Amino acid sequence: MQAEPKKSQAEQRAVAEPVSLVGEEYEVEVGPVAHGGHCIARTSEGQVLFVRHTLPGERVVARVTEGEEGARFLRADAVEILDPSKDRIEAPCPFAGPGRCGGCDWQHAKPGAQRRLKGEVVAEQLQRLAGLTPEEAGWDGTVMPAEGDKLPAGQVPSWRTRVQFAVDADGRAGLRRHRSHEIEPIDHCMIAAEAVSELGIERRDWPGMATVEAIAATGSQDRQVILTPRPGARLPIVELDRPVSVMRVGEKDGGVHRVHGRPFVRERADDRTYRVGSGGFWQVHPKAADTLVTAVMQGLLPRKGDMALDLYCGVGLFAGALADRVGDQGAVLGIESGKRAVEDARHNLAAFDRVRIEQGKVESVLPRTGIDEVDLIVLDPPRAGAGRKTVQHLSTLGARRIAYVACDPAALARDLGYFQDGGYRVRTLRVFDLFPMTAHVECVAILEPAAKGL
Repeated sequence: MQAEPKKSQAEQRAVAEPVSLVGEEYEVEVGPVAHGGHCIARTSEGQVLFVRHTLPGERVVARVTEGEEGARFLRADAVEILDPSKDRIEAPCPFAGPGRCGGCDWQHAKPGAQRRLKGEVVAEQLQRLAGLTPEEAGWDGTVMPAEGDKLPAGQVPSWRTRVQFAVDADGRAGLRRHRSHEIEPIDHCMIAAEAVSELGIERRDWPGMATVEAIAATGSQDRQVILTPRPGARLPIVELDRPVSVMRVGEKDGGVHRVHGRPFVRERADDRTYRVGSGGFWQVHPKAADTLVTAVMQGLLPRKGDMALDLYCGVGLFAGALADRVGDQGAVLGIESGKRAVEDARHNLAAFDRVRIEQGKVESVLPRTGIDEVDLIVLDPPRAGAGRKTVQHLSTLGARRIAYVACDPAALARDLGYFQDGGYRVRTLRVFDLFPMTAHVECVAILEPAAKGL
């Protein structure tokens, strides 16, 4: 028997390397919305497509942007709308659309439709990951707009008080395209807060910079820009259209360092001023901090003398609200991993003798405190959630009520499932549209011991 000739290296690579489908187009019927700002469709061969710039029920031509033959799913953009949804509008932003700015997901949808889509995503994640219906979660399915954001179709709320502009090789400021390092130069971001737009970041050149982040505080006139230079580049002279303090990201340590002006901005919420330094975390929507504090306090109903935890406490927003309400006989422990945020939290809450802020990861610090019983818990974890181990620990502390603030419904649903395993039930869930035009939502779940609900 004659042996088959050996395949060349090029032929072997051709067999091994999957065939890219980028650029291929499919005419598809669009199905339900999915977590992440896209809808689900299928090719005639049954391959799943995650399609952006479309709406459920539409018939579109979808062009593949990522994926290959045999992949579990493909990513695509709707480049031609054959049968539009009644919820479709022309995108108000001239920089939105396939292959353009990736900052918004739903510019092409009426505002009410955006909130319905977000509600469908939350409901799907609750059912799939926690086994909860909206009714079982104490939620009526409503996604509430922030005060002042309920606008007619075609109008866009200017809400984003923190915008990080990317800078291209020519020094032009813009925003990144979806899932890309490519930059879409812009002359105005419609969702940027007025105080950010007034700085005129997009109207000047930024030679040698990789990013320029603009921050406009809520409740004060403080404005700040944080510059990230490209390797070896010198900082430009910053002359903007409004007074501003300037910070820079260090090339070697990655830390944020003062160039001139205050190294912090002053934010206002719950009738208290909070110092937020070095570009630290603060809610981006100007109404978000007050909205969330109100929802958390209404859910927890703190009493004088309560012992409370504020986990992932940042600069102390919820710890301050709790301290006001538990009084001199109560106590609050906040835990935060960021060193600068801890310094700010201690400064912001220095007037409260019964508030303590500890630095470190929650899963490491909380067991070391020796605390085995509390009345109330607030947790506002990062996008990945708190995780099984932390939730299991919290479930042993006997809290009367727990408030879980979440920016990702999938992480929230996973952790709610862990809380159910630990003997807690969801009493109420409220969902807020604090990121209009994007796929993001903010949720506040209030939990209580399951035995209490029987």
